[in-house]
Amino acid sequence: MLSSKDLFKRRQMRSRAQLRRKAAGRPRLSVFRSSKHIYAQVIDDVGGVTLASASSLDKELKSGLKTGADKAAAEAVGKLVASRAIEKGLSDVVFDRGGYIYHGRVKALADAAREAGLKF
Repeated sequence: MLSSKDLFKRRQMRSRAQLRRKAAGRPRLSVFRSSKHIYAQVIDDVGGVTLASASSLDKELKSGLKTGADKAAAEAVGKLVASRAIEKGLSDVVFDRGGYIYHGRVKALADAAREAGLKF
């Protein structure tokens, strides 16, 4: 029987394989959530570089947040990563939810990034 970490890795790889097929050269907005914080990166998989990133640990966000592990923090991170990506001329991305279900903090981050101008 597979452990929960193995099952998570399997879901993550399945999700990323679908993204590679549908990406058509667009960068990937990747989300990582821990029990205390949430992180987002816009990654160019062709070049293997991070183009923009934000997290609930950023100085400009950390002071205004109650905790880094709630929907408010996820929305703030989504808006910040979207503004940083748009500053670099990136407006079209594909959303990589990783192995997480599209619910709660992950959904809040995605909705905030869409409202801030990212298209996915």
